[in-house]
Amino acid sequence: MAEPEIPDRKPAVLELDCGSYWWCQCGRSKTQPWCDGSHKGTEFSPIELTITEKRRYAICVCKHSGNSPFCDGNHKNV
Repeated sequence: MAEPEIPDRKPAVLELDCGSYWWCQCGRSKTQPWCDGSHKGTEFSPIELTITEKRRYAICVCKHSGNSPFCDGNHKNV
């Protein structure tokens, strides 16, 4: 599998409303951490994130979390 690009080495800490979001898995999106379709032509596809509780979340932007799309601190190792 191809390696994703690393847009940033820290999470996006965002207050999210309930609903569905599409997390960028390839790292190419200009609207990080969300997908803008830049994965087209690659083996990557976005991951749907369904939020059921409005609160702050740490969303992975390094694309190497073991708990994607949430940050697990692995950005310190990439």
